[in-house]
Amino acid sequence: MRTGERLTIAMVGTRGVPAAYGGFETAIEEVGKRLVERGHNVVVYTRGSESSAKEYLGMRVVHLPAVPIKQIETLSHTGLSTLHLMMHRRPDAAFVFNAANSPFVPFLRLRRVPTALHMDGLEWRRSKWGPRGRAYYRWAEQFGVRTADALIADAPGIADYYTHQFSVPTELIRYGAPILATSPGRSLEQYGVQPDGYHLVVARFEPENHVLEIVEGYHRSTAEKSLLVVGSAPYSADYTDRIAAIAASDPRIRLLGGVYDQELLDTLYADATTYAHGHSVGGTNPSLLRAMGAGTAVIAFDVPFNREVLGDDGWFFHASDDVAAAFEAAEASPRRVDELSDAVREHARLRFRWDDVTDAYEDLARRLARGESVHGLARRAKRRDEDWGVSS
Repeated sequence: MRTGERLTIAMVGTRGVPAAYGGFETAIEEVGKRLVERGHNVVVYTRGSESSAKEYLGMRVVHLPAVPIKQIETLSHTGLSTLHLMMHRRPDAAFVFNAANSPFVPFLRLRRVPTALHMDGLEWRRSKWGPRGRAYYRWAEQFGVRTADALIADAPGIADYYTHQFSVPTELIRYGAPILATSPGRSLEQYGVQPDGYHLVVARFEPENHVLEIVEGYHRSTAEKSLLVVGSAPYSADYTDRIAAIAASDPRIRLLGGVYDQELLDTLYADATTYAHGHSVGGTNPSLLRAMGAGTAVIAFDVPFNREVLGDDGWFFHASDDVAAAFEAAEASPRRVDELSDAVREHARLRFRWDDVTDAYEDLARRLARGESVHGLARRAKRRDEDWGVSS
């Protein structure tokens, strides 16, 4: 393809747009609308949207169903999306999100659609998957390496993992951070708090997100400001019960459940004294970037992913006692909180720009359309036997 030529780009494998869930959907919305502004045609395959509109922010939206069962919801929708894509006009490039969707990549390549696979984090380490689920993700990961034309990693640690395990190159494309110069100012009276009067957690209730350790640590602390916990546990009743039991014994802790009003969620981020981030097995986490863009000081689980994003500008923890100390330190030193708040917003503004992310996707799409591919190098790649301690 000639530089500047208009491309048709398909986005496959997520809940699609409008973005109302996780990082993939936000990335598609932010990148997709910018690609449209640059003159490209963008087709997004969507499931479960409250809107049935066939266009959103200039992107063409294809609504297809999915089987509403955890283990096959994503795969069933991606399978239908792949079939639809194969039966219609061939795009110049496709971005498939989630390594679990790798079995469909060969069908796209059979249709001569150059395909990049976004590998996400290390899904096989997530506790919500049983032994079969984890085994599937490890298999799908290797299958994706062998079949895609390009692999996308969203953090240096993930890129290093694929280099170490498979000796194949990846495209390092980060997420962007929404920058909030000021709080949206929505009332938080329904939660019984005022701005700068609470600490915040936003996460699914899963062991690898360390919500339990954060709640336990806060419970042990002498913190006076409330702890607001946003999130739910679609897969782990026992883990949720343990968190709920601690919250029930401590009137300072409030479990809010899911918050899907984006302006209200932005207000919760922006008006918090600190944001506690326990994620440990993903790459560059959108929730962390959202807190940074809102200028909220961070207490983060101490893993390379989070260190790489924050640098030294935060409190880090390994266990609940560390969490207690961090909350107490934050309340004892408002000046330090202000310094960290300014530092993380500046990190987000300079290093995690959606325009830069879009540049990378556009460049990759053009290279794929010209015929560039790692498939010849990676098609016989084998996983190394050694473990990779990326989350330790």
